[in-house]
Amino acid sequence: MGGFCGVVSNSDCVSDLFFGTDYHSHLGTHRGGMATLGPEGLFIRGIHNISNAPFRSKFDRELERFSGKVGIGVISDTDPQPLVMTSKLGTFAIVTVGLINNIEEIKQELFDKHNVQLQFSTTSGMVGPTEVVSALIATRPTIVEGVKYVQERVQGSCSMLILDDKGRLYAARDKYGRTPIVLGKKDGAMMVVQESCALANLGYEYVRDLGPGEMVEIIPEGVVQKIAPGDKMAICAFLWVYYGFPASSYEGRNVEMARYRCGGALARRYPAPADAACGIPDSGTSHALGFAHEAGIKYARPFVKYTPTWARSFMPQDQRTREHVAAMKLIPIAGLIKDKSLVFCDDSIVRGTQLGKQAERLYRDGCRETHMRIACPPLMYPCEFINFSRSKSVYDLITRRYVRGHEGEGADIEKYTNPESEEYAKMVEFIREKLNLTSLAFQTVDDLVKAIGLPKEKLCTYCWTGRDVSKEEEQK
Repeated sequence: MGGFCGVVSNSDCVSDLFFGTDYHSHLGTHRGGMATLGPEGLFIRGIHNISNAPFRSKFDRELERFSGKVGIGVISDTDPQPLVMTSKLGTFAIVTVGLINNIEEIKQELFDKHNVQLQFSTTSGMVGPTEVVSALIATRPTIVEGVKYVQERVQGSCSMLILDDKGRLYAARDKYGRTPIVLGKKDGAMMVVQESCALANLGYEYVRDLGPGEMVEIIPEGVVQKIAPGDKMAICAFLWVYYGFPASSYEGRNVEMARYRCGGALARRYPAPADAACGIPDSGTSHALGFAHEAGIKYARPFVKYTPTWARSFMPQDQRTREHVAAMKLIPIAGLIKDKSLVFCDDSIVRGTQLGKQAERLYRDGCRETHMRIACPPLMYPCEFINFSRSKSVYDLITRRYVRGHEGEGADIEKYTNPESEEYAKMVEFIREKLNLTSLAFQTVDDLVKAIGLPKEKLCTYCWTGRDVSKEEEQK
């Protein structure tokens, strides 16, 4: 995934940029970077590996070398950023967030059609998406035309910040608004972020969200629109389920409040005879609080997350490391487990490996019954749009392994997305038995949409339903 921050100010912007970028650290563990335009008109840039140490500790010692009234920062889970590019458009710094599925096709186009001879950066043998995007932009007469071309060519998503050598700061949201971009303002300064939680503690007031595909130039007094927003939005619903920060709001819908409503919906639709409701930290905690309140039962914390050093378990690249992180970061409290019937809320089930091992630990500690309530529907399709999942294959998903085992390749997946179907019920029962749970239930799409509070047609639910607004647009 990843997240970015940009600041333009009438005074030095470095402190706000540093802390604003840091507020996106939950979105990535690969690289962190900042770039400012110094007083002499030259870019000052730094990029650090944050896989083993947080962004703040990496940059804290070198902040003194940064200066300027405008800058951009990024937490990247893909390539080293920001990139500083010299082209016919001048020199500009750029950061991107998203997923470019046709990156090899675009790279070939740059070589063949535009005669672009670049030394592409590689990260673990992969072409750097930010360099590809910057090169695409440079094939057009202006930065604005370049951003339009990127939105036209990219299959997947690409949101970006661009800072040119004249001190102009641009923000552009991906074509269908799959990731958020939020504007904030304080006296003499503007901030643009993906996580709105970055605004309040730095003294910024929320102004508005950029629309899907919208591009603006940001100045200390406000914004100047460069590309009008499109009329189709498909913002990722999983922001509210899992990876969005609880204090953030997107499109005016707060994450924490949506999770409370998710938990309440689960309690109404799928009650459980439990002594207490519990959450798998962190995101499951909010869902469990909503469940407990609606069900009228206690809330308890039989698992406590050790947060100082362990990253989110979905972020490490290999499965063995993911499982190790998941096992090490959760510490059980036996006194809240022994002889208890507990209902647990979690954000999702992907492979099922982690949840199955957590259930084993609960039974070893004397848990009498383990009821599991999942805050989203069963994951049936790997994400193709924003790179929040490490799944390399559709068969990383426990649901799809079940379907393949029972019907083979080429099965009709749609019937497994219908909670009223016999196939859906059999699949859920298989997962329950596989994970050794007393009971298991998943949120319905309709209940999740209501909990978020946006119209269904403005949300991307592809990973649960297979419905994609961009493909529907192409078919028209």
